[in-house]
Amino acid sequence: MPRSVRGRVTLAATFAAAIALGVAAAVIATTIPRALEAQLASRVNQAVQAQAADARRGAVPAELSTPPGTDLLQVIAADGTVLGTSTQAGDQNRFGALPTPTAERLTTTYGRPDLPGASEEYYIAALRTTTPNGPVTVYGAEDVSATRQAVRLLYFTLAVALPALLFMVGLAAWTAVGQALRPVKRIRTQLATITAGDLGQRVTVPETGDEIAALATATNDTLGRLERSTATQRHFVSDASHELRSPITALRTQLELAVAYPRDTDWPEVGARSLEAVDRLSLIIDELLLMARLDAGAVPDRRRVDLGELARGQAARRAGVRAEVADGAFVDGSPIQLDRLLTNLLDNAERHARSRVDLSVAVTGGQVVLTVTDDGNGIAPEDRERVFERFTRLREGRERDQGGSGLGLALSRQIAAVHGGSLTITDHGPGAQFRAVFPLAP
Repeated sequence: MPRSVRGRVTLAATFAAAIALGVAAAVIATTIPRALEAQLASRVNQAVQAQAADARRGAVPAELSTPPGTDLLQVIAADGTVLGTSTQAGDQNRFGALPTPTAERLTTTYGRPDLPGASEEYYIAALRTTTPNGPVTVYGAEDVSATRQAVRLLYFTLAVALPALLFMVGLAAWTAVGQALRPVKRIRTQLATITAGDLGQRVTVPETGDEIAALATATNDTLGRLERSTATQRHFVSDASHELRSPITALRTQLELAVAYPRDTDWPEVGARSLEAVDRLSLIIDELLLMARLDAGAVPDRRRVDLGELARGQAARRAGVRAEVADGAFVDGSPIQLDRLLTNLLDNAERHARSRVDLSVAVTGGQVVLTVTDDGNGIAPEDRERVFERFTRLREGRERDQGGSGLGLALSRQIAAVHGGSLTITDHGPGAQFRAVFPLAP
């Protein structure tokens, strides 16, 4: 069995054609010879029956006319006398060697009449009937050499044409598949030249509009997503390195100064600052690990969670947060991650609020809608998508919280996404309003 697609398709097409042509050849080789012999027999039989009908009426001319398809025709009396004969048969009884047929019953056979130069077989029909002058036998014969020659020519034609047709089918299939797979070979060659350092290349899309063109388009779409993913990953690594460098540098500086000047060092203060730096490092690492798990679509401990109950717990632990929570706000997901989303949104709102934060959980239209609203300065429309990017911190956020990582809102949107929901910023004044929507759990 060939290993290439081209070889397998060619072999399959040739095999299918061989079956079809073989069946057709068998039908032709069976039906056509039978049809030719049946036509020949029918012509001779009709000529004999017609002459027998004339003889019964007493019409037996000495010279008989042969219709097309009958070479010999004779009417023989019971004593062997030739009463009527066709020109080619002559005056002698050409069928005397044959047995006398049964009365009024057409008898057929293959044989050689007593005719000079007759080397081929003839189809012979005989019918014995009664006439006013006594019983007679009507004989008719037709040379079958032409028919058998036509059959032999048919067999020869089939024997030559069948392999030739199979060869043509195989050649056509091989050529057609090769032309069809030529764009695939070009795509494979182009893909082999694309490396991780140069994901901007694309494969050529053929203008055929067929499945291969769709494959090339899908390949380019995949390359585009891979390029964007790689760029995002590189940006993420760069931002993570930058964010981790600051607390590590601060911690190292403090420890180096403490080691260099141990007598002048306020160790409790150094310890407190070091702990702050370590806490910030732990927070960033925890958020990075969680984002990695969310990128993989991980939702651990998925179960039916009462989002309203989580919201009430968060509001009870925070001063200045007013909660309006509906009953039956169930979401299918992780209580830990959903609580993390609430924490991030409320921390962000408290950081920017002037005096109050409103928390709302409602059930509407088969969805659970969570909103967190503050009365701060709000977020400009052009920044409402940018704040969900990783390590993105607007100027006001940096001024209000120097130790933030810029991952909280990005984490919150990812948590909403892996729970089948969404997180957006809606128009509201004053302040900003974050709106998270989840499917209502059954």
